[in-house]
Amino acid sequence: MQKWYQIFHRSTGLSPYIWVVLYILPFYFIFRSSSTYQVILGCIMIIAFLAFYVLSFLSKGWLVYFWTSMQLLISITMTLLFGYVYFSLFLAFFIGNIRNRAGFVTLYTIHLVTTIATINYGFVSQNPVFISQLPFVLVSTLGVILLPVTTYNRNKSDLLLGELNNANKKISELVKLEERQRIARDLHDTIGQKLSLIGLKSDLAGKLITQDAERARAEIEDVRQTARSVLKEVREMVTEMRGTRLEDEIFRIRPILMAAHITLIVEGDPHLENVSLLNENVLSMCVREAVTNIVKHSSASTCYVKIEPSRTELTLTVEDNGTGIPKETAYFRGNGLRGMRERLEFVNGSLDIRSDNGTRLTIRVPNVLVQPVKETE
Repeated sequence: MQKWYQIFHRSTGLSPYIWVVLYILPFYFIFRSSSTYQVILGCIMIIAFLAFYVLSFLSKGWLVYFWTSMQLLISITMTLLFGYVYFSLFLAFFIGNIRNRAGFVTLYTIHLVTTIATINYGFVSQNPVFISQLPFVLVSTLGVILLPVTTYNRNKSDLLLGELNNANKKISELVKLEERQRIARDLHDTIGQKLSLIGLKSDLAGKLITQDAERARAEIEDVRQTARSVLKEVREMVTEMRGTRLEDEIFRIRPILMAAHITLIVEGDPHLENVSLLNENVLSMCVREAVTNIVKHSSASTCYVKIEPSRTELTLTVEDNGTGIPKETAYFRGNGLRGMRERLEFVNGSLDIRSDNGTRLTIRVPNVLVQPVKETE
């Protein structure tokens, strides 16, 4: 059984039923007639138009065009007999919600031609009702021309946006699946082989421990070195999966700033050579937070990102030409900036904030340290 709220069309919501409230208006035109026959006929057509209008929203397939054609006949009759042209606006709104292109073009053309023809006939026949409401008739004609096209394009854009969102979700799932497969291949090709080697050498050392202790000791040393190598590879793999490169982050923020009508100017090479992936990941997260704040709060037109590497540290500056941060507010102590400071402190970095005719964030992180030779070996 259909629930009461399911009578509302998904793409239009309550709007067609709000328009029904305006049905009180045609009674004014009908009761101005002196003929009882015309009054009765007009009331019947109004009720019929209401019924056909609701049925057209609830129907599917060819019935939609049938009920719309019945509304079109009633609109023409009301215009010719009573000078009531405003039913054409209801039809214009409904025709714009038809998704089939051929059906939309056909009904739009028929409705436009018949509306203009009946209005011209009213002026040619010097209908006093048309003459007295000339501005409203012209507005209705303009609505008949523009309203269906506007509504149709809006619905088409919403449909394309929904399809784009679905496609992005599918792409995201495919990317996750590909990443899982890549991790599985890496584990099998690198760690799996070395773990198998550890197992074989351990078995061999167990057999040799009573026969050749020196050789067994050498096998155990090989097992120890192989285990360290596996541990190093696991750490590198985890760091790579968790890390975000600075050049990738700048590529990601560029369309975000473009959508906010903010020009991005990058000085320096975002491809970093002497910075560890952990430090670069922290830099990327700080840049992301800084750009988010610029888009939300700065009202800026330009964002500058300057990358200055040196022998001991990397300096990254994010600056905008916006309104700046009011010092009397608590924004300097906000969660976003506090999170940036905490991340930078974790890698022995620093954050400096200046707000004067815009905001400048100066971020510094140390370069990667060279490990001792013994530890590397």
